[in-house]
Amino acid sequence: MYVLIGGAGLVGLSLAQKLVELGHTIAIVDIDPNACRYAREQVGVMAFEGSAVNTEVLLEAGIRKADSVAAVLRSDALNVAMITLARHYGVPHILARSRHRDFVEPLRLAGASHIISTIDLAVSTMVNAIEYPQIESMMHFEQGQIEVFKLSIPKNCYVVERSVAQIAQDPKFPSGSLIIGYQPHPREDLLIPNGSTVLKPDSTVLIVTKPGSVHQIIDFMAGC
Repeated sequence: MYVLIGGAGLVGLSLAQKLVELGHTIAIVDIDPNACRYAREQVGVMAFEGSAVNTEVLLEAGIRKADSVAAVLRSDALNVAMITLARHYGVPHILARSRHRDFVEPLRLAGASHIISTIDLAVSTMVNAIEYPQIESMMHFEQGQIEVFKLSIPKNCYVVERSVAQIAQDPKFPSGSLIIGYQPHPREDLLIPNGSTVLKPDSTVLIVTKPGSVHQIIDFMAGC
C-alpha cells in the first residue's frame, strides 16, 4: 500500500517505521527540514518538505495515488484541513489523530474513517493497568461492549494442565467467554487453540468476553 503521513513528529515517524517493516511504501510531509532529513536517512521513507495542507505539496507527495492517509499533524485544526483535502482527492482510507475530544466530530465530518484520540487511549490504558494489573494488554471493541485481553498463566494454578474444552465446560467459567489464542512460551507464536489444547504453566492466553466478566475470568484463570 502507498501511505501518506502528514506530520513527522514522534507519532508520524514511529508509524512510518512500523509500516515500512510491514512492507508498505511510505511518504511523509512535514514543514521541518530536519524531521524530513531524519525520515529519509533513518527511517528510509520518502519525505516532502512543506505544509501537509498545501495542495501543491500533497500532489507532489502523491496523494492522488495514496491508498491511505494518516493525519498526525501538530494541531487538530490542521488535521481537519488535511483530511478534507484527502477526501477531495479521493483517498479511500483516511485516519486522524485527535488531541482534544472537541475535534472528534469535526474530524469525522471532514471524512476521517478512523479517529484515534490520544487522551482517550492514554486514559483507557492507564485505567486498565490500575483495574486489571494481571492483564498484559487489553483491547475494546464495539464501544466497549467486547473486551479482548492477554493473561499469563502462573504455575500451580487452577487451569494449568487443563484443556480448553474442560475450562469452557467448567460452571465457574463465565458464559459467553472464549479462549481465542494460546502462546505456550513468550518466544513462540500465538496459536489458535482447539478444545484439546492443554494450558501449560507460564503460558499466555487471549480471551474475549464482556466487560462485566473480566474480573470473574481473572479470578477463575489465575486463582491458585
